[in-house]
Amino acid sequence: MLPHDLRALLIDLDGVVYRGETLLPGALELVPTLERLGIAHAFVTNNATLGAEGYIAKLRALGIPAEPGDVVTSAEATATYLRAQAEPGARVCVVGEAGLLKAIKGAGFELADENAQYVVVGLDRQVTYQRLVVACTAILEGATFIGTNPDRAFPVETGLWPGAGSIIAAVATATGVTPTIIGKPAPTLLLAALTHLGVAPEHAIMIGDQVATDVRAGKAAGVATVLVEGDLAQGAAETVPDLTVRDLSDLLARLPFP
Repeated sequence: MLPHDLRALLIDLDGVVYRGETLLPGALELVPTLERLGIAHAFVTNNATLGAEGYIAKLRALGIPAEPGDVVTSAEATATYLRAQAEPGARVCVVGEAGLLKAIKGAGFELADENAQYVVVGLDRQVTYQRLVVACTAILEGATFIGTNPDRAFPVETGLWPGAGSIIAAVATATGVTPTIIGKPAPTLLLAALTHLGVAPEHAIMIGDQVATDVRAGKAAGVATVLVEGDLAQGAAETVPDLTVRDLSDLLARLPFP
């Protein structure tokens, strides 16, 4: 059920705000409309290729206002999880891009391929077979296996590219080890954003383009869910969003809900 007293919108990025470097309908009107209506917002993304600062810079470059605290990513959430689980300075093997590497190193861990105590796997668009060998070897030698997010694909201008979940699946298949997953559909990112905004779950909506991650995360966090139609919008029959829209323009035209 959609909240009658809507106070915050939690917004996925890939496939909702943009595809690659192309803005989607309603993206430029999003923040001004929410500010006019007095609705808080946060962007919550499973994509760990950039840290929060990187996504803020990208949003600004695309013409969307963004400030520190407006973005929650699986890179920072993974680093936070490690801080709670690992000894300071623990050795971590990372398969991922700059945002994830920076988050793990910034949390006080040593990036290491040999004698690693943890292996963290996220989206890496330059991943090589040898890099997968290093990660699998560390896991088979006893390292704890963590995945940033399970997205099998992510949308770009030309279609769908393999996501972090595809790389994680390769490592899990090779090792026979099931990873701990940090990002959506776990409610971690959404609850962190709501805490920052000071909004209770019953007064918030999660909007995303995937049932398997965004809608399931919303339900796990106790927030209403809105699904944007697209390539990845299909999902299990038992997981149903509260509302389905064409795009952000369609959603904004319906706000505020009666």
